Amino acid sequence: MVKENDKTITHDSPTDILDDEAFDAIIEGKQVKLYWLKKRNIQLAVTNYGGRFVGLWLPDNEGRMTDVVVGMGSVNGFIEASEPYFGATIGRVGNRIAKGKFNLEGNEYIIPINNGENSLHGGKKGFQYVVWNAEQPNGHTLVLKYTSPDMEEGFPGNLKVKVTYSLTDDATVTMAYEATTDKTTVVNLTNHAFFNLNGEGSGTILNHSLQLFAEKFTPVDKGLIPTGELKSVKGTPFDFIEQHNIGERIAADDQQLENGAGYDHNFVLNGAKSNGMSHAAKVIGDKSGIVMDVYTEEPGIQFYSGNFMASENVFKSGAKDDYRTAFALETQHFPDAPNQPVFPSIVLKPEETYHTVSKYKFSIMTK
Repeated sequence: MVKENDKTITHDSPTDILDDEAFDAIIEGKQVKLYWLKKRNIQLAVTNYGGRFVGLWLPDNEGRMTDVVVGMGSVNGFIEASEPYFGATIGRVGNRIAKGKFNLEGNEYIIPINNGENSLHGGKKGFQYVVWNAEQPNGHTLVLKYTSPDMEEGFPGNLKVKVTYSLTDDATVTMAYEATTDKTTVVNLTNHAFFNLNGEGSGTILNHSLQLFAEKFTPVDKGLIPTGELKSVKGTPFDFIEQHNIGERIAADDQQLENGAGYDHNFVLNGAKSNGMSHAAKVIGDKSGIVMDVYTEEPGIQFYSGNFMASENVFKSGAKDDYRTAFALETQHFPDAPNQPVFPSIVLKPEETYHTVSKYKFSIMTK
């Protein structure tokens, strides 16, 4: 049984953990700051450097304020991190593009290679390195805007992007993405928050319970590029239709797990709607009892089990980013969509508006 998170919190404020001044910087002539969003018992810290979630605090089943999003304690921490995507807004195209090439309206476009022989998350200077223009219309909403110029990282068109992050009374983080272009282009925006529902620095996420509302996934080659197949999860370690611990089958003898060094795969959502959105995933922290439900208008979700975390970075809590101590669930169109004609299209034309909404909804499991 799950109940809504309505306990009164008496612990120290998250603002005592993060120093706003550590995010006060000028980068490429633009002002970087730390922004706080608050609604009832949930509090989100975001920096406009990369549009990053820095931390997300809510009470666990004992009423203890728990930071479920890992992140750095300063803007320099993010700049210097060996992992460039902690908490970041991702674009223009989330996930991988094979060989960094695609054809559009008879033209070939080349995106910088930054992941083996492929392009990942928008090229070498994706949106994670952008200083977004930020507006805070109220205490629970942050609006980020950026115009990506024509041919930035090889993508055509001047792309005007608006991302709105907001909190609601029912402990939900809403992520609304919009974009327009003056040339036909490709767009696939998402957020790359890394979660540990037991709290940053609390250890492994392998005992978290995961449910994915997906009967198929997209198998990948050794470079993590989809083969084009939509494969049934039945009889495989990718079957999370019922709840399983993340680590239960992660070491199974399976070629796909070997290719991804664990789970780093796109799941094809069933499309079952709840309030007009697909219920994509449910995760439960084994120690905290914190539950995260993911809802989205996107056709897929990338589940990443922290396979490349290597104790090279220090989080705001002082803990290191040890192996598999955080996971990501990125709502998205499928990887390499520009080169996969059977996948849902990510093409955006000048007369169209790209718009998609995803949500992370939090609650607690009763004992």
